[in-house]
Amino acid sequence: MGIKQFEDILAWQKTQELAVSIYGLFGTSKDYGFKDQICRASVSVSNNIAEGFERESDVEFVRFLTIARASCREVRSMVHLAYRLQYINDNQRGQMLLTCLETSRLIRGFATYLKSNEKIKK
Repeated sequence: MGIKQFEDILAWQKTQELAVSIYGLFGTSKDYGFKDQICRASVSVSNNIAEGFERESDVEFVRFLTIARASCREVRSMVHLAYRLQYINDNQRGQMLLTCLETSRLIRGFATYLKSNEKIKK
């Protein structure tokens, strides 16, 4: 079967869920700077996976997966801040952190798989 398009990648699917959750939590926030930053970071995760998929090599794809993981860490950091600012409750924070960690693991696992291919070993 294989992966024919970026939408087939489980990590991309999960990152879309992450972005939808973030928009659900913060979409109506009046703190526009915060809302804009966390929403842009959450969208950046899946967009980097999509962009990397279209690159010419697995080496470049892995680089974009690394950027996607960094954006995921940015979302995690902002979730902690949202909790401290009392924008979300402890349960929401826990759920979002769990989703971020799971997403990051999927991206890392996919990058590890790509790196294991002979053509991109160092």
